[in-house]
Amino acid sequence: MDEIIIAIGINESKRSYFSVDQRLEMIRTLFKNEPRIKTVSYDCLTIDFASQNDAEFILRGIRTVNDFEYEKTIADTNRVLTGIETLVLFTEPEYTHISSTVVRELLRYGKNVSQFVPEELNLKQFM
Repeated sequence: MDEIIIAIGINESKRSYFSVDQRLEMIRTLFKNEPRIKTVSYDCLTIDFASQNDAEFILRGIRTVNDFEYEKTIADTNRVLTGIETLVLFTEPEYTHISSTVVRELLRYGKNVSQFVPEELNLKQFM
């Protein structure tokens, strides 16, 4: 059976508002009725994680041209190293302004972010 692994890479240089465990729980909440979706975290290069899990593809989402340039460089390198292809999904235009940085900043100042996150997600339970 095919499955999708939603994996959170642990990056100590990034400041996250929610812990890895909280983010994993949020994703599990959103996909609770999807038995083929597995949610995990990892602490290595994404390509190493993909190889360790016998992934055939890496699926990435991008919002802007800047995201594309960065992701293309990583995808090309990953393909050379392992042969694993990266598939890119483009964000719907009405969501391109939403980023984790913007949402994190709004949360820090107590603003309501419900219009920027999925309806099914009640962030208050994670705060």
